[in-house]
Amino acid sequence: MPIRWYFDFISPFSYLQWQKVKALPEAVTPVPVVFGAVLAAHGQKGPAEIAGKREFTYRHVLWQARQEGVVLRFPPAHPFNPLAALRLCVAAGSTAQAVDAVFDWIWQRGEAGDSVEALAPVAAALGVDAASAQGEAAKAQLRANTEAAIAAGVFGVPTLAFDSGPLDGMLFWGNDAHAFAIAALRNPELLADPEMQRIATLPVGVQRR
Repeated sequence: MPIRWYFDFISPFSYLQWQKVKALPEAVTPVPVVFGAVLAAHGQKGPAEIAGKREFTYRHVLWQARQEGVVLRFPPAHPFNPLAALRLCVAAGSTAQAVDAVFDWIWQRGEAGDSVEALAPVAAALGVDAASAQGEAAKAQLRANTEAAIAAGVFGVPTLAFDSGPLDGMLFWGNDAHAFAIAALRNPELLADPEMQRIATLPVGVQRR
């Protein structure tokens, strides 16, 4: 079953889920997207844009990392502009090696990932010219990735998306939903019981104005 994994390097939860995604026996296609554009398309704010929620989210992801045995060190500032990192990944082919290299630089080592200069060592290690990685081809591909994600219904990162079979079109959002996604992948009937089906047509009782 084709599986896509939508992510942004700005997201520490993406870094955590990547450790599990890359270990899956199924082939998974990493798809870097601009989280800010996804939020804008849905009229949402990110957790780091809300006072109180920002600090809680940082503590929560640190706790999750420690529970999962993953080294996580925050970069010098957050949120940061992830465009240079995303374009570098795209220019490097969005391979597992490229995703690993950028994530490890920002979230394992705690280095800045917000500029061409900051990412120069990563680009060099990947054999990519740091300046050309920010060219029109990488920009266009990143835009296309993001537009495709929004069209597919993606509303946050990280998101696992299944592209065929009984789970076609299903999206599983968040590192903490990883076990749910894999359970559904192994047994699609999990989503077929009456209550799982009923919530798809559950009426909206009230709308906030």
